[in-house]
Amino acid sequence: MHNRTIVLYVDDNPKSSRLLSSVLEECGFQMITVNDPIEALALCKSTHFDLALVDYEMPSMSGSELAQEVKFLRPDIPVVLLSGSQSVPKSKLAFVDAHFGFGTSLDDLLWTMRILARPKTFTLQDHFADQRAMTQWADST
Repeated sequence: MHNRTIVLYVDDNPKSSRLLSSVLEECGFQMITVNDPIEALALCKSTHFDLALVDYEMPSMSGSELAQEVKFLRPDIPVVLLSGSQSVPKSKLAFVDAHFGFGTSLDDLLWTMRILARPKTFTLQDHFADQRAMTQWADST
């Protein structure tokens, strides 16, 4: 696939980031995965990406702090925040374009990422890739 959406994914948990990255790649996204928010900020200055996907709870910098820094460096880049809880205080979402917590469906995440990243043409082939990835994801949980 040529014009794939490039996602900078930041999660301090390598196991979680590998799993979600592989699912999102199967759904047509090109993933740049890092486990350190400081490294992610360096990439913001030197690497092209269409969307930032960040974990909320990380030891060196929270996802909401990282979102603020990303927006400072690249105000045009949408930021999606992932958290293990169902809600995050509204004050922590000021620089976030979308938040997904516990219980979020993969469909909702995919749809939102595509909308926010102003996706390239979404084809029927992409739809079937999504269906395969969701089945694999469900089987792995």
